[in-house]
Amino acid sequence: RDGSGRAAPRRGDANSSKNIQPNAGLQEITTDNGQCYGMFCYNFEFERTEEELPKHWKPMIRVAVSGAAGQISNHLLFQIASGLTFGEDQPVALHLLGSDRSKDAVQGVAMELEDSCYPLLREVWISVDPLQAFRDADWAILIGAKPRGPGMERSDLLDLNGQIFQMQGKALNEVADPDCKVVVVGNPCNTNALIAMQNAPNLKRKNFHALTRLDQNRARSQLAVKSNCHYASVKNVAIWGNHSTTQVPDFVNATILGEPAEKVISDQDWLEEEFTPVVQTRGAAVIKKWGRSSGASTAVSISDHIRSLLKPTEEGDCFCMAVCTDGNPYGIEEGLIYSMPLRSKGDGDYEIIEDFEINDYLREKIVKSQEELMNEKGCVSHLIGEEGGACAITEDTMLPGEN
Repeated sequence: RDGSGRAAPRRGDANSSKNIQPNAGLQEITTDNGQCYGMFCYNFEFERTEEELPKHWKPMIRVAVSGAAGQISNHLLFQIASGLTFGEDQPVALHLLGSDRSKDAVQGVAMELEDSCYPLLREVWISVDPLQAFRDADWAILIGAKPRGPGMERSDLLDLNGQIFQMQGKALNEVADPDCKVVVVGNPCNTNALIAMQNAPNLKRKNFHALTRLDQNRARSQLAVKSNCHYASVKNVAIWGNHSTTQVPDFVNATILGEPAEKVISDQDWLEEEFTPVVQTRGAAVIKKWGRSSGASTAVSISDHIRSLLKPTEEGDCFCMAVCTDGNPYGIEEGLIYSMPLRSKGDGDYEIIEDFEINDYLREKIVKSQEELMNEKGCVSHLIGEEGGACAITEDTMLPGEN
């Protein structure tokens, strides 16, 4: 059995008395989890191995990652394997989901993971089938999505990627751990998370999140630069709404060195007119400077997102991710995936912070982002089992620098 107490997938020759495998590289050992890779196919003697593990280590968790050959994953997977994401006492099994086209590249990633000799990395599995990759997953990080092609409207992208997340939601529903937490990164991430959630009724609605932490990190950074303070002193910065140009970076509730941000930064015109566009266009600015999208900072923000659920939130601070709006205290339409300020006790769960001030400036923008998400929901009604939805998207609100 593996460290989680579940029966471990069969690996290697069960009659071998030594952990020796004659062939390097991908082994032709296929199970319900896909194909194991390299040294991760060795026939570990589990009783002996478990006895030798550090006593303070937690039971192993299974982490599925889609888009495993992409730029974001190429940073994230090594953060996970090193202990940066889930903790230095958390052994992991990685389930890497690729496609027929990217399978060789995923094997290359697995080779680098093998060569890195991370003690916490106990298993690596490769698959092109979500039913294999998501089996028994404790976490699913859904990065893979189709980029927008030339001439493609946002509504077209919603439908194209929606079909992917409908399929993945159904797979999660069938084979993932019932308490699996799902982090959706592939864009349009809010509505993709909604589609996956609606197609996975066996999983908790609260456990579906869309990534807005990079937006939050960018907002903190810009407030720090403007106030000439280190970003560690910037707290309580929220992102409301959709991961699009209707997103609402919240300076109203932010603090800098314990003081209201509006008191420290006296330039109200900058806060209301320039701050939000700077946050929104940061990805495009990165591409302009070095010709690549923000893969590294996106990966860091995914790790931040996960750690925020695993560590207690500091007093006077919040973290942000887009979550299900059911029962929210701000009057936002229920049944959406919408970014809000959250706190956690560090147990993997979260609660919506209820006492953020919503002034007229924020309310107008919060409602606009809500309306956009309701329109997106209408565009994908056929993918979430709802009838009569109308697709009323009239403008392109994709963030600059993102597909």
